[in-house]
Amino acid sequence: MNRSRLAPGAGIVTVPGGRPVLRTSEGEFLRIDTGNVDPEELVDRLTAGERRTSSEELDGLVSAFEQAGHAAAEPCRPPLTGRTVHLLGDPVLTEPLSRFAAAEGAEVHSATADDVAGLAGERDAAVVWCLDSPVPTGLWDTADRLPDRHTAWLRCHREGAHAWIEPLASAPGDVTSAHVRLRRLAATAAHGELAAYWAGHRTPDTGPHPTEPSAALIAALLTADLIAWATGGSNRGPGLPAGRRLRRIDLRHLTVTEHPVLPVPEAAPLPTPTTRTAP
Repeated sequence: MNRSRLAPGAGIVTVPGGRPVLRTSEGEFLRIDTGNVDPEELVDRLTAGERRTSSEELDGLVSAFEQAGHAAAEPCRPPLTGRTVHLLGDPVLTEPLSRFAAAEGAEVHSATADDVAGLAGERDAAVVWCLDSPVPTGLWDTADRLPDRHTAWLRCHREGAHAWIEPLASAPGDVTSAHVRLRRLAATAAHGELAAYWAGHRTPDTGPHPTEPSAALIAALLTADLIAWATGGSNRGPGLPAGRRLRRIDLRHLTVTEHPVLPVPEAAPLPTPTTRTAP
């Protein structure tokens, strides 16, 4: 027995005096041509899953809803079911992320920097590293090699009043933290100053540190990137793909801006100049 139900977020709207309309999970309204099928029979089948009547035409309508992704014969599993998430970093950010990822079906584990190299090659697994500070030089070098062995790599850090969420990398050639650093240095006239800031030549940190609301926002955005990775990008919504966007969160106003970022192609080393001697 086909007990298909409407997909989460979808609904059928009955217009007074008109035919039923599907409101998709994306908020679009699509007219439904039920043909010779009583619209109430279709609604019954797609809401309560009841099969009070059956016909080839009704079964065809339900099948069309399933094929378009507006209905499912089985209960929808949380999008991170079957995925493992390894968390590292500062608890102010990893604790809400752990709760959010687990709520979406992920198996969540704590990890340390020494564990990262051993996680390479774990498919259906992601390593997420969250820092409430700038990234020390070289800290993420080992993790940057995870995508080469198809382990997903996601990270965030704070610089003063801004938190940065870098693109999720999951395959060779994806954007790594080293690429982001090079792109950011190339985009600013103060590249020497920014490099010195990252290297630790700065006054002691004065915050602001993430609060409960701002930490929840960061964790929610990271979870959305994990869902986009687990679903092949189908749930990423509007905006740039998760693997090509650098996001900056202003911790004072909880505003988010997106910036496109691409990998930096490897360049051949410059030729060594030769010394010519006079004849």
